[in-house]
Amino acid sequence: MEALYKETFFLSAGEANAEKEMSLPILVSKIIDIATAHANSLGIGNPSMTHLNAGWVLSRLTIEMESYPEVNCDYSISTWIESFNRHFSERAFCISSPDGKVYGYARSIWMVMDTVNHSNIGLSHFSMPEELILGENPPIHKQAKHTLIEEIVNEETPKGVLAATHPIYDYRFKYCDLDFYRHVNTVRYVSLLLNRFTLEEHDEYFVRRLELSFLHEAKYGMEVQVLRSDNSADSLSSFLLRKVSDHTPVLYARIKREKRNPIS
Repeated sequence: MEALYKETFFLSAGEANAEKEMSLPILVSKIIDIATAHANSLGIGNPSMTHLNAGWVLSRLTIEMESYPEVNCDYSISTWIESFNRHFSERAFCISSPDGKVYGYARSIWMVMDTVNHSNIGLSHFSMPEELILGENPPIHKQAKHTLIEEIVNEETPKGVLAATHPIYDYRFKYCDLDFYRHVNTVRYVSLLLNRFTLEEHDEYFVRRLELSFLHEAKYGMEVQVLRSDNSADSLSSFLLRKVSDHTPVLYARIKREKRNPIS
């Protein structure tokens, strides 16, 4: 059992985006995969919780990248536990090249969910040796508090609320959006958000920072509205996914973009 866990991958053409670099959905998927592999190696993975009808789920994810691995190149992801208590665990990640270049970092918050009633059962059933909690903080900020977004028409925006700057986008979750727990997969949320930008915007900008904060489970057939508020001064887009039926928030997200070098 190791406090620092690392795996190396090859970025194939099928995992690259239109800009010939690692796609953000693939990166999110690899982050979840390596977190799962490390947890399994420590004896605290999902296979160790089958008798409890429980499994790990993401509560928050933050990714901050200087650049992305390019197609047909190797890259590595390392992960370690930042903190571990009876309610949740914080886990960090570093994405790097074989020669040591750091592409970026990620940090996440995980909880253990009862897979029958989908409630948080806590982590008190685990015994985690202190030497396996590395405790090192990655050099990126934790998430700030997310702000409510509303569609404001011909009236002042209430204090503490962002005005939507784009028309509301309606979406119904489908079969391919689901994961093992029969709720919407994190990767599908990321794809849904990225598709709110045009190809031209992706060609001009790359995602510098992504923040996801999960508030309510989304399941098959649920209808949601995607509200988006842009701050053009710093290329920051804030998102709110809410249920159509009662406007219950499902997900808060932020995407900060940065101008890229012209693609060849």
